[in-house]
Amino acid sequence: MNLQTPNLIKTIAEYHRYMELPKPEHPLISVIKFEEIKRQPNNCPSSIIHNFYSIALKKNFTAKMKYGQQDFDFDEGVMHFMSPKQVLTIQASSVEEFNHTGWLLLIHPDFLWNTALAKKIKQYEYFSYKVSEALHLSEKEEILVTDIIEKIAQEYHANIDNFSQDVIVAQIELLLTYSERFYQRQFITRKIANHKILNQLEALLTSYFNQDDLADKGIPTVQFIADNLNISANYLSRLLQLLTGQSTKQFIHDKLIDSAKEKLSTTDLTVNEIAYSLGFEHPQSFNKLFKSKTNLTPIQYRSSFN
Repeated sequence: MNLQTPNLIKTIAEYHRYMELPKPEHPLISVIKFEEIKRQPNNCPSSIIHNFYSIALKKNFTAKMKYGQQDFDFDEGVMHFMSPKQVLTIQASSVEEFNHTGWLLLIHPDFLWNTALAKKIKQYEYFSYKVSEALHLSEKEEILVTDIIEKIAQEYHANIDNFSQDVIVAQIELLLTYSERFYQRQFITRKIANHKILNQLEALLTSYFNQDDLADKGIPTVQFIADNLNISANYLSRLLQLLTGQSTKQFIHDKLIDSAKEKLSTTDLTVNEIAYSLGFEHPQSFNKLFKSKTNLTPIQYRSSFN
């Protein structure tokens, strides 16, 4: 096998065969205990692509993982989430690194067909490549998550009836809602890391606005900033709202106005030249933004120094 080429696993049954597990009881959903997987790491592909959603709760996992091109922040008692068609790379140098306990929930998109969750599941940010941080659970949170996963397994192990899909989908949505709550809790409690990102953002914008080619590059977009910080645009927006009370766009505009004030007060550049130097295509847009932020036109601001 060419280890450089991700191994595509199209169905849940195929995943079971590949990991040397018994045939799944349901073709579109499966709950697997990691300790039951028999396939050894030296016989597994380095990269895997699933055609289904996967939600993992792992304990005692010490191997290295990449999600897309991002290193995954992993520790004991954590969860991670994957959408269909995404690449997961596992690097284990020994069998001991690969051995771990916990649960793996596999959900084929067809199982969610004709349910509200089919669309809603795509809105959960933690399924994105941009979230390179695993969800760390407290002991109580881990018990709660495990209980939901066990209920899902119990439901499809029982005799399937007209209510089975509704019950399982409701449990999946409950699991995702709790995961969203836990991510928010983790987001708020990791203050040091969050302030570090804020410092990086400050430095990035300062460097950007000090460059001489802004007339060609334009004003930085929210996505550009998020990409350079290796986080999602939504995560960055929530972070800034928490720490500064501003949106990312407002934060960028404030830094831009700071640069404009410096140029207006320390250089002889015309207002139009300053507007172009800061990435504005039209000086009128610069004048409008400046006045909305300062209640002064650029000329009035400059005159206040005379």
